[in-house]
Amino acid sequence: MAEAILARKPDDAVALIDVGEDFRAKSYSFGALRALSSRLANLLRTLGVGAGDRVGILLSQSLELVVGHLATYGLGAIAVPLFTLFGGDALTYRINDAGCKILVADGQDWERLAQIRSEWTTVQSVILTGSISGTAPDVVSWSQVERASDVFQPYRTRSDDPALIIYTSGTTGAPKGAVHAHRVLLGHMPGVAMSHQRFPQPGDLMWTPADWAWIGGLLDVLMPSLYDGVGVIGYRPRKFDPERTIELIKRFQIRNVFFPPTALRLLRHTIPHASAYQDLKLRTIASGGEALSPDLWDWIRTVFSVTPSEFYGQTEANLLLSNAPDVFLPQIGSMGRAVYGHHIHLIDGQGNVSDAFESGEIALKLPDPVAFLGYWNRPDKTFVKTAGGLVHTGDLARRDESGNFFFVGRADDVINSSGYRMGPTEIEAAILSHPQVSMAAVIGKPDRLRGEIVKAFVVPASPTIDRNTVTREIQELVRQKLGAHEYPREVAFVDSLPMTTTGKIQRRILREQEHER
Repeated sequence: MAEAILARKPDDAVALIDVGEDFRAKSYSFGALRALSSRLANLLRTLGVGAGDRVGILLSQSLELVVGHLATYGLGAIAVPLFTLFGGDALTYRINDAGCKILVADGQDWERLAQIRSEWTTVQSVILTGSISGTAPDVVSWSQVERASDVFQPYRTRSDDPALIIYTSGTTGAPKGAVHAHRVLLGHMPGVAMSHQRFPQPGDLMWTPADWAWIGGLLDVLMPSLYDGVGVIGYRPRKFDPERTIELIKRFQIRNVFFPPTALRLLRHTIPHASAYQDLKLRTIASGGEALSPDLWDWIRTVFSVTPSEFYGQTEANLLLSNAPDVFLPQIGSMGRAVYGHHIHLIDGQGNVSDAFESGEIALKLPDPVAFLGYWNRPDKTFVKTAGGLVHTGDLARRDESGNFFFVGRADDVINSSGYRMGPTEIEAAILSHPQVSMAAVIGKPDRLRGEIVKAFVVPASPTIDRNTVTREIQELVRQKLGAHEYPREVAFVDSLPMTTTGKIQRRILREQEHER
């Protein structure tokens, strides 16, 4: 992967624009990436890192993160991306489970990390970026990278040699490390070209608010853009700020963005008026992780003058479905069609392929380059996930005659009420079309008579709404849009919804809380 990214790129071509919170920016060329990644690879080698060893990378969007990945791949070692907002237990679990030999982290975070350093059973050295002081003997300053040699011969890897361990969010049981091979980068390129409309085009410049520790930020944005020779913006505010996001896009004339739906909802809620989005140079907007509601989809087209391109994937097999607005007209609510080169099936509970318009579990036929090699040290879980020569996603969808896929819900999110099987996504989309609703989640609540009833959890757009009136309006809205059997018999107003660090609603937690009542 490192050679593929760095090969045949002009030394002076811009690879990364590193932007601070004050919008001060510094550009780095492919030549700079090549030299720095060689220097870090040589330093890692002197610290005992070889092929197959794991290197933890605990950094946000930055030059050092990019260099850390490229150096690790070049050694034939395995990169373990780690989210900077993880708490101590979450970090320690992943570092120990992967058996990381080295951790690369931000020097500003060392005070916190030093308190849990003794719990990392396999880490031999910690490389800290930035200025550091008063550190332990096993801490190495990034300044040593700059003093290392830039002459480096990469390790010769095969396409199916492991390159990455990306941990799942752990919504069911302990987080599992999905091991991806070097082939995963090339496997992502058709999906990136679809979702960003014949990407790359002259003048393209990519950014995402999604953290590069997640597969969406790393393999839908960062690595494919660099492979295509397109510059990437690295910008790491403490939290997502809608006003500064629009200022960033304007100031740097960003052309391509991957926006998780949560970010788009925050933009609409905070800055709803089209006038604020004038003078943007955006060419493409991609979104994934959960469905865009019809009203949000229309709002995006109105204010950005861009047709959003939804796509679908998961940590174990990413970017499987995508829209391509320049090739076919996206259907609102659709995750798109099978990405070129991938064989996607919908299978029923007996393992049979479902017909059109019937819902089934999304399954990827193996072998496939974006499919994980397996879970790290979890052969039993790998066997279940890949039974029958398929990657079983656990996500339910239906498909129309044109091949468009529509998300129904997680297999364990399906609501069974009075014999009706319902997915939460369409109900949530209907609720979100109410002007007084900011966010919504729907679950099945156990009911003695009906088996389950639909219960909605709603974050109101304003704390001063008349809740009784809004409840009745929401129920009537769902009746009109979807049918009387799908309306929420109970509506609870809440301040926030439980979400993963990637912005996905955790309906499982809502169900557990409901069972405890």
